Amino acid sequence: MNQASINQGIADTVYWHQLEDGRLQCDLCPRYCRLREGQRGLCFVRKRQEGSIKLTSYGRSSGFCVDPIEKKPLNHFLPGTPVLSFGTAGCNLACKFCQNWDMSKSREMDSLMDTASPEALADTAERLNCSSIAYTYNDPVIFLEYAVDAAQACRERGIRSVAVTAGYICEAPRAEFFRHMDAANVDLKAFTERFYRKICGSELAPVLDTLQYLRHDTDVWFELTTLLIPGENDSSAELEAMTRWIVDHLGPDVPLHFTAFHPDWKMLDHPPTPPATLSRARDIGLAQGLRYVYTGNVHDARGGSTWCCGCGALLIERDWYQLGHWGLDGQGNCASCQTPLAGVFDPSPGDWGRKRLPVRISA
Repeated sequence: MNQASINQGIADTVYWHQLEDGRLQCDLCPRYCRLREGQRGLCFVRKRQEGSIKLTSYGRSSGFCVDPIEKKPLNHFLPGTPVLSFGTAGCNLACKFCQNWDMSKSREMDSLMDTASPEALADTAERLNCSSIAYTYNDPVIFLEYAVDAAQACRERGIRSVAVTAGYICEAPRAEFFRHMDAANVDLKAFTERFYRKICGSELAPVLDTLQYLRHDTDVWFELTTLLIPGENDSSAELEAMTRWIVDHLGPDVPLHFTAFHPDWKMLDHPPTPPATLSRARDIGLAQGLRYVYTGNVHDARGGSTWCCGCGALLIERDWYQLGHWGLDGQGNCASCQTPLAGVFDPSPGDWGRKRLPVRISA
């Protein structure tokens, strides 16, 4: 990708085909947007231009920041380490509760975005001693070409890549995208088609397909997050069905994060999630056989910490994003009983803590 293309934010794409009526169908995600010249898909960043579908946000970002890896959230992937985080604009879902709607729904990309080539991203991550780079804030599948190029540049420096995604992507681009990722946090937004269609404008089944693909066909370390919205996806029956499916299809070692909703975007009429709801959800997940279930967006040291599934010992103590007690040996096993902890661990934890460091990057 040359500098002129980066400055323009334009990149060629391959996941599309022409229909008999002359429209081009985007085959990146299950929305299958059908576009005439000049039209954009629902994601806004993929546009029909000059007879093909282009990515219009290549090399551009809504901002860069170094975060704790636990903020993604990932609790079993290089705990305590810093991650260079960024996103672009747009999204291929239409979640009414979006907590990052100012980025995911942005239609003013030129005024919002900084510019950075994949090489500049890798340079910055290396300079700031980041163990990984996260494609986040909005869903990276819609800027697949940019994310893949950045992941390749970072991998050459020994920097790993993290996708924070809803997993709403078609089979062929899914294989390409995750081939370059080392870890992912996937939003499993609910466990009913009603919720996905009414609240997110999408479908549940493709997301479940992505989760099974990650588990059975890749080596990507992944964790799940479900934002619990009062009255929408927090019933005990739904949580039991969801956690049972996770155990049966993904296994008991996949960490699951239940996080608290706060009123935002188009769901200002719903109350915040009570902490008791998160604790109930965690108890349900553990009762169904999941070994690692967490609470998030609330202060809950027990629900945010990692406990040994063998002897019950405290393995990784967390107070918000600050690590405390470390109960693992140098091989990622419980120091008390030697039960392995599922995940990706360095011999010792990082010490980034709760810090948040905004970053400016030159292309």
